[in-house]
Amino acid sequence: MSSTQLYDTIGATYTATRRTEPRIAAQVWAALGDARTVLNVGAGTGSYEPADRDVTAVEPSALMRAQRPAAAAPCVAADAEHLPFADQSFDAAMAFATIHHWPDPIAGLREMRRVARRVVVFTHDTSDAGWLHRFWLTRDYLPEVGDLRVGRPSLTDLAGAIGARVEPVLVPWDCVDGFFEAHWRRPEAYLDENVRRGVSVWSRVGADAEQRAVRDLRDDLASGRWAERNRDLVDLDAAELGLRLLVA
Repeated sequence: MSSTQLYDTIGATYTATRRTEPRIAAQVWAALGDARTVLNVGAGTGSYEPADRDVTAVEPSALMRAQRPAAAAPCVAADAEHLPFADQSFDAAMAFATIHHWPDPIAGLREMRRVARRVVVFTHDTSDAGWLHRFWLTRDYLPEVGDLRVGRPSLTDLAGAIGARVEPVLVPWDCVDGFFEAHWRRPEAYLDENVRRGVSVWSRVGADAEQRAVRDLRDDLASGRWAERNRDLVDLDAAELGLRLLVA
């Protein structure tokens, strides 16, 4: 299933759980520097688009485009690998939590580099061998996430393609954007069907894996096993779960 088909399928309730987390947004917007014109690639419903800049959005899914607020930036139907803009058309191009869906992430990043003088990308580091163990949900309940990364370019490859530096992005314990790692200190949230439907990972691993993970997590929360395994998280205000910004 292509990313467009995926979001045309699961995206109907996306705006219910996915919204701009201001602390992460501040890091993204700081990385944009003094850019006045910004292209948001794989823009979805418009989260993380800076309100004080001239933004143009690109989103291939019609369902996602239809959910953009009336006051959101104008949105073009196109793929990251084939951006319909002239060279250096924008001061900056940004992409937030989207490149793992692109058929050819390297080509998409090079297109962003072509059309903009600065590139800012929010993504995930799956380069080190222990990355699945950084987050209890993948470590203990959903190891199938590892299969989704097979054959995908590493963070080093992505950064190298556009000459980017890498910044870590910490996830606050009360993150308001419901992406996959957001509820690391609020495990009960993953029992909520609406929360899971706002995250593509659950659809991609399949119903059997999802149902098993939810059942096991529910049992461990009831028995206290989850709390015992993860007692070191209770006092953390933010977690390092491998999220990264590429800035070029």
